[in-house]
Amino acid sequence: MARQVKEGGQILTRTRKKLQAPGMWQVLLHNDDYTTQAFVVWLLKTVFRKPEPEAVAIMLAVHTSGLGVAGVYTRDVAETRAEKARRLAEREGFPLLCTVEEVHA
Repeated sequence: MARQVKEGGQILTRTRKKLQAPGMWQVLLHNDDYTTQAFVVWLLKTVFRKPEPEAVAIMLAVHTSGLGVAGVYTRDVAETRAEKARRLAEREGFPLLCTVEEVHA
């Protein structure tokens, strides 16, 4: 958006840059044969702040289709939560794969 301003006898044109909303990223949980369903529900409630019914629904999606969306966030929040989930899974001895990918509109 351009705007003209008179300053010191001169007309100046000032341009404002239009700000864009930050891109959104989704955290994906991948199914495996070792990570327990109870741990996935706990992880969704703890790291991703999901209420119990939603955590169970996401866990079932991961279990039945092989993949589930734990949440959609700005990039740094998504990466931080995914890393926290990976660390907790590793600490408990689970090979849970947790990835982050950009959401395309």
